[in-house]
Amino acid sequence: MNSYYYSFSRYLKNRFGGRVHRLSLDGGFGCPNIDGTFSNKGCVFCNNRAFSYFSRHDNISLEKQIASSMSYNRRRFEAQKFIAYFQGFTSTYGDKELLSRQYNVIRKFDDIVGIAVSTRPDCIDEEKLGIIESFTDKYEVYIEYGLQSAHDKTLKAINRNHTFADFKKAVDMTHKKRNIHISAHIILGLPGESKEDMLDTAKTISAMPLWGIKFHCLHVLRDTTLDRMYNKGGVRLLSEDEYIDILISFLEVIPPDYVILRLVSDADKDLLVAPEWMSRKQMVLRKIENEFKMRKTCQGRLYESTCYKS
Repeated sequence: MNSYYYSFSRYLKNRFGGRVHRLSLDGGFGCPNIDGTFSNKGCVFCNNRAFSYFSRHDNISLEKQIASSMSYNRRRFEAQKFIAYFQGFTSTYGDKELLSRQYNVIRKFDDIVGIAVSTRPDCIDEEKLGIIESFTDKYEVYIEYGLQSAHDKTLKAINRNHTFADFKKAVDMTHKKRNIHISAHIILGLPGESKEDMLDTAKTISAMPLWGIKFHCLHVLRDTTLDRMYNKGGVRLLSEDEYIDILISFLEVIPPDYVILRLVSDADKDLLVAPEWMSRKQMVLRKIENEFKMRKTCQGRLYESTCYKS
């Protein structure tokens, strides 16, 4: 098991003592950045069909999503326990009755040990956090906020329609709920951002009470604003080597105890336009590990003097 960064798989094995898999679910939620509340355009990169299999297939109940995903992961990966991951769209966008009804479906499955909720930082409040916190008596609870960048100019350019201040407010509010793990989604390679800009995001969030980070590489999906921009030559994407360089430099800056939920994103091959190298995820992961070895570095090296050890 690598000691270059603190992987989610390592955390789960240490925490639960066996193979744990996340079940990517579509809870039937919407998004205020699509339905006209904030915007009807959405984020420039977003195509929700890419989130999970169930986001591309309508009218599959949560119970069926969970049951079929558990069966698949047991067969393929010998998974023993599961985390219900509400991933599609904005999974806190709705009234308390909707949130409670959808989240409570997981209580019907004994092998689920955790619940993860992916959402926007401007779609959370005390009431919604109270519903999520109510699961901490029995489950590990995670909330993932889509930050993407700490720079408001970038957030505006990609039509996020929230600010870094919104993210900070959400983190501060959630941190008061002591048993909720807080993670941030970060996209490397956003339009107009330099390596220095991305490392500034790393330094900024390193001062915050986060538990984990999920990395994405900016990529172009079909039927998005970014797709149209890319076809007109208006978007430059990171090369594989550039992404690996920036990723490792980012990891060096952040605390060694932040759990890394994912190093590089992937996408459905039918929806991915570019970059092509993302379709070779396992090879990219091997290159990342080799680069760690070559640099003789690790997560948190520039945050404190020692590397993370098991």
